[in-house]
Amino acid sequence: MAEEVILLDVRVSMFCLRVKIALAEKGIKCEYIEQDLQNKDPLLLKMNPFHNKVPVLIHNGKSICDSLIILQYIEEVWPEKPPNLLPSDTYHRAQARLLADFTNKIHGCGWKICLWDGEKLEVAKKELVEMLKVIEGELGDKPYFGFGGERFGFVDVALIGFYSWFIVYEMFGKFSMESEFPKLSAWAKRCLQKESVSKSITDIDGNKTYQYVVQSRKRLLARQ
Repeated sequence: MAEEVILLDVRVSMFCLRVKIALAEKGIKCEYIEQDLQNKDPLLLKMNPFHNKVPVLIHNGKSICDSLIILQYIEEVWPEKPPNLLPSDTYHRAQARLLADFTNKIHGCGWKICLWDGEKLEVAKKELVEMLKVIEGELGDKPYFGFGGERFGFVDVALIGFYSWFIVYEMFGKFSMESEFPKLSAWAKRCLQKESVSKSITDIDGNKTYQYVVQSRKRLLARQ
């Protein structure tokens, strides 16, 4: 009997992209149902009653929420489908989860850059730069974060979902990722050469993500 795998998705969401890339990396077929977060689908409300947010993976009628939890679920439910995203060593698995969780902080800080101006913008930009310095320091001269830098893994999946958003952060923050973080920029280009990544990230130039942010800013200003 065929498995039912559905992803409740928003195309510009870095968190949804994580799940798409992980599924593609393991070759798991999935039905994608695009969500309108301004007019939430009853299915989303039913499947994620705690937060009413995407992504939600529905596997044979059961829902799994939160992108990093979903990545771990994919790894545990389909271990026979290579490649593995997490190493077998318990310590290294824990370290990968820790760094992946740290990348989540980029989201909140990035939104501040997109929504704020003046002094607040500069504070948010400094905060983001410090975060990315830590992440780039973890990468060092390695080609990837996963498996001691040897190959694409859990942290790589978690971070590359931000690719289009990094372009938007550059636009609003008026800085250059390539100048500030050359090793991270080279890593991102390396990741984009993988089919699972290039086919999942459709907004390579960041334009759709930028338009999404512009509309979000308008809605926020209209409420004030």
